[in-house]
Amino acid sequence: MLKELAETYPQLYLDPDKSSIDEYRAVVLSGKRPGGTRSLDHFTTDERDRREYIETPAGKACVITLYNRRDFEVFVRCMMAAKKGPQNEIPETMGASTLITFNWPRIHAHMDAFMEEQRAAGVASPDYDAEFKRFTSVRANIQDMLIVLSHGPYSNVTADQVNRLESMSGREPMDDAAWDEASDTVRKFHELTHFVCRRLYPDDIDEIRDELIADAVGIYAAFGEYCKDMEELFLGISEARYTGGRIENYAAEGTDMDELAKQISARLAGYEAEIAASPVKDIYDLMMRLMKY
Repeated sequence: MLKELAETYPQLYLDPDKSSIDEYRAVVLSGKRPGGTRSLDHFTTDERDRREYIETPAGKACVITLYNRRDFEVFVRCMMAAKKGPQNEIPETMGASTLITFNWPRIHAHMDAFMEEQRAAGVASPDYDAEFKRFTSVRANIQDMLIVLSHGPYSNVTADQVNRLESMSGREPMDDAAWDEASDTVRKFHELTHFVCRRLYPDDIDEIRDELIADAVGIYAAFGEYCKDMEELFLGISEARYTGGRIENYAAEGTDMDELAKQISARLAGYEAEIAASPVKDIYDLMMRLMKY
């Protein structure tokens, strides 16, 4: 699977521990092929690694799951290296990422077809530059959105921590394996929420709000109900105070984290009331309701 992906996104052939940001930029921004041998030895791989395509109201989503944690980190570093540099650290609390990247094979294939068509039509000097500019001016022609997931406990939260939550008191306690499987579902639908909302509402982006909605949808998808205390655990909030956790990744520098935790806790209570107010038709209905909340 990784080899197939690397043929479309050749920056995956570059080892982020050995390659420079300039090498990544040449591949990602200019469409150049990586130098040297096409090796993926910097990935461990796992036979359970998978790629799936999921139909959503915003189109088909490509979802990639990597079971080895280091593979997930290397993959994200490779895909983000042209912007943030290959040494960009991936926080332990980050278990998924929605990535937007150029698809140069698609661009090259279109331009090759254009030149062939022009020559077949008797055009001696096809205007390559004009067609390239026209084709690449349409974002959908040149960009792909990939959802990349790791495997393991969501938000670096343990099964024992989840089992102790008040909302889980009536359920059979989960062992680590069961929590890992539930985490996969939370993580997948969290990222699918970003995929759908960013495509349907491209001008309405609020990073913290979007994280709250995505967590809520992921929890509902995994457990069939919304658990406010579970989402607070993921974010690092207890009794409307910040206790250290993922939400810090999205807060601006200098933010009063306790005040932010108080605001978030109140908003999550609103989600709880909204979900309880009427039946949820399906997971995408829930996304839309919370976006309009």
